Amino acid sequence: MTSIDHGAGSSPVPPTIATIALEAGVSVPTVSKVLNGRPDVSAATRARVEAVLAQRRYQRRRSRTPTGPRLLDLVFHELDSAWAVEIIKGVEQVAGTARVGVVLSELGGAHRPRQEWLDDLLARRPLGVILVLSDVDPAQRRQLESRAIPFVVVDTAGEPPVGIPTVGSQNWNGGLAATRHLLGLGHRRIAVIAGPSDVMCSRARIDGYRTALDEAGVRVDPALVRHGDFFVQGGYDHGLDLLRREDRPTAIFAGSDLQALGVMRAARELGLRVPEDLSVVGYDDLPLTEWIGPPLTTIRQPLREMAGTATRMVLSLARGESPSNQRIDLATELIVRESTAPPGGV
Repeated sequence: MTSIDHGAGSSPVPPTIATIALEAGVSVPTVSKVLNGRPDVSAATRARVEAVLAQRRYQRRRSRTPTGPRLLDLVFHELDSAWAVEIIKGVEQVAGTARVGVVLSELGGAHRPRQEWLDDLLARRPLGVILVLSDVDPAQRRQLESRAIPFVVVDTAGEPPVGIPTVGSQNWNGGLAATRHLLGLGHRRIAVIAGPSDVMCSRARIDGYRTALDEAGVRVDPALVRHGDFFVQGGYDHGLDLLRREDRPTAIFAGSDLQALGVMRAARELGLRVPEDLSVVGYDDLPLTEWIGPPLTTIRQPLREMAGTATRMVLSLARGESPSNQRIDLATELIVRESTAPPGGV
């Protein structure tokens, strides 16, 4: 690999495609193909060019007069839920007003996209990317940055990535408020069914649950703390297992409204009434929660506002503006309906 010497004491010259090509030992058209996400480049050549791009901190200037359609990429780890629909609506509301189209992708449950997805994205050259419960690895991050494609993460799966704008909600406060509500009604055997243990919002909600129990002097029973997924089946399976116990809980805090629906079905199949025999609290405040029987007490997570905030942020980054705050957590709120009541009949 050829190295370009800028001379002692001289200011570094911003790299051009030609200097990148020279250092990588490839042609200028090959560098252009890599930058544009073209598939007709071998993996070894692509890796060599990407390494030089990263080493030289190459960053393409975004054209002020884009010739193609104005697009945002919205990427979900999973798409099959009413929760995702709320996020999509929030993005569309802001993007539509800005006359920006939205390209929707799903990662099939993975929290990191494949290189093939990234190659397709680079070929589209969108204004920016919104990643929902997913993230990019360092190499993928460098590829986006070198093409001047900004990205924002909504509801990070793990710890908030350093230097990457993120939008979430106050999950710890949500878990605290849900559990305090049940404790205030007189419940002491309170179970929690969360999402995956490797997802940060799940852990934060359980931490809030533990804090509320600790405040009330109630011991946390490990048998009542469950990890699953955020879907109906997970709530149903854990609900059946918990409610078949001789020392069953009198209340269950579910990590999502969909899980709460599964818990309520399990209770009905076992002949238990909600809320007379079992109180249930959900999470998200999806539109359906007002229409089920009984209407669901839940923690309102401002999903549309989170999505709209992320969209405004990524469009601002695309204009070359710097966000005043890299991490935004919107407030959650307890919504009391008819699925919770003081314990009875146990």
